[in-house]
Amino acid sequence: MYDVLIIGGGVIGCSMAHELAKYQLKIILLEKGLDVCEATSMANSAIVHSGYDPLPNTLHATLNVEGNKMMDQVCHDLDVEFQRIGSLTLAFNDEEVATLNDLIKRGQQNGVPVELWDKEKILKEEPCINNGVKKALFAPTCGIVNPFELTIALMENAMDNGAELALNHEVTKIKKVKDHFEVTCANKKVFEAKIVVNAAGLFSGKIAEMIGNKDIVIRPRKGEYYVLDHFEAPFIHHTLFPCPTNKGKGVLVTPTTHGNYLVGPSSEYTFDAGDVATDSNDLAIIKTKANAMVNNIPFNQMIRVFAGDRAVPQTASGDFIVEEDKNNPNFYHAAGIQSPGLASSLAIANRLRELMEKHNKFSLNKNYVPTRRPLIRLNKKSIEERQKLIAKNPKLGKIICRCEIVSEGEIVDIIHRNCGATTIKGVKKRVRPGFGKCQGGFCEALVLHILARELHQDLLDIDYGAPGSYILLKKTKEEGEH
Repeated sequence: MYDVLIIGGGVIGCSMAHELAKYQLKIILLEKGLDVCEATSMANSAIVHSGYDPLPNTLHATLNVEGNKMMDQVCHDLDVEFQRIGSLTLAFNDEEVATLNDLIKRGQQNGVPVELWDKEKILKEEPCINNGVKKALFAPTCGIVNPFELTIALMENAMDNGAELALNHEVTKIKKVKDHFEVTCANKKVFEAKIVVNAAGLFSGKIAEMIGNKDIVIRPRKGEYYVLDHFEAPFIHHTLFPCPTNKGKGVLVTPTTHGNYLVGPSSEYTFDAGDVATDSNDLAIIKTKANAMVNNIPFNQMIRVFAGDRAVPQTASGDFIVEEDKNNPNFYHAAGIQSPGLASSLAIANRLRELMEKHNKFSLNKNYVPTRRPLIRLNKKSIEERQKLIAKNPKLGKIICRCEIVSEGEIVDIIHRNCGATTIKGVKKRVRPGFGKCQGGFCEALVLHILARELHQDLLDIDYGAPGSYILLKKTKEEGEH
């Protein structure tokens, strides 16, 4: 019997596990994929929004602002890359300037520091912005974070503090039995828990239906992006937004924590929560909109495109659904968590824990450790620091990914951590081999061999990401053949 069972291994579910691990609770998180951070949490803008944009007195506003303030300490404790670079929301005509003035008032109501910049100030700070810009709203508390690293670190720390993780466990049935729930998975395993948290993202509506709640309806909305390589030429330093519309914050241009740049997203509803295909027409529209904001975007440095789906609640308000189920005590929903969900994730977990404690008594975990062992990050070290590390661990001297400067020692390290990598994509999300210009063309085969060796598996059994996504299908030659 578990005290708490969490469904979903995105940033919300992993934040929940991290928050509850501070207490003396038996916790398990069920994730249908072969890793955490496999859906929306993996494919997004990687931005910690400041909170000036959401309507005041909504969960969007309250939890965004709270979550933004919590991010520094958690990222410091868990060694997650996070930078407060600030954002600029740009106005190119008088109507958009009026929108900025409304956003300033909204930001003040939400308790978010904002400034109005004139054209001279904008172009001094960001010379690449189109010369037609009139004004910009500067939000200094906006930040960028590594979303893979954050999600994985939250789960790793929860596991370091006793939480359990069950991957490849897709929930198919939930039954209320007296004072607890029985949760059945596709693999026929059954788990019992006193408290259940529905953090299933795009599938949170389906999970709610399993307990008779048909009010939570989620529709996926797809966003497509360009990824630009890291390059030395001067470019942008802040996250750049157009004026927002009813379809969202629009096409942005932003740096990432690894020196790449993202351009996007599109915003179109889809009927398939697994639809992450990109479309040339949508990408062309993104390029046109981005070029209207920023001059000479180096699309010749584009190394890939990708798409991600957001979980949009079909409600009048469109607000987050963070609540206890009305007909099932001790069953909690974190549903419809679209933007600013990443920025709000820590506060959402805190809010749910507070709701639980209204009729559950939690005792603090006296042995709780708030930190995790730092990552090695060889590419951030000086030559002297690298030499010292290599002297202690020669595997750190063997570079596997030349684009991102990732060593064999770093890959071995993240395989053997709690919440460690078991797939090609799992390694990629943790230490970035395959994220560079060649997109794994040189390093993927080497990563495959390292995974097989360290996990004591056959090369044929290593997946790329999803179950059954094998890299190799069969041997074409036996050893010794030429």
